[in-house]
Amino acid sequence: MKYSKATNYALHTMLFLVVSTPNNKPVGVQQLADRQGVSPTYLSKILTKLVKAGMIESTSGANGGYRLKRNWEDISFLDVIHAIEGTTSLFDCCMNHEAECLIQKVMVSAETKMDEHLRNQKLSELAKEIKMVL
Repeated sequence: MKYSKATNYALHTMLFLVVSTPNNKPVGVQQLADRQGVSPTYLSKILTKLVKAGMIESTSGANGGYRLKRNWEDISFLDVIHAIEGTTSLFDCCMNHEAECLIQKVMVSAETKMDEHLRNQKLSELAKEIKMVL
């Protein structure tokens, strides 16, 4: 299993926004893109998904950009992943079984455990670790 590069960029962007929340000033897409070496156009598409998921908000104008919305402390890795990748199961049995597929059962169980781990990993907690290092 491999997450898309978009998820990578989304997680890094969100972490940057969480770390820089004390001033809560909007950060421009160009600055966010430059930090990751990605095109602003590509990152804008990712940011749109995060806006639709209710994690960030965008403001237009000369001092516009993106900033976290309220309750950002509760945003988990899984929230960001679902915003970018969707919530579809990673495995879907293609066999026509009479009964429940035992392979599907094992795969869903593993996915559930991984989801729980990612749900418990809050970006705000990771940001605290980063701030202690700086």
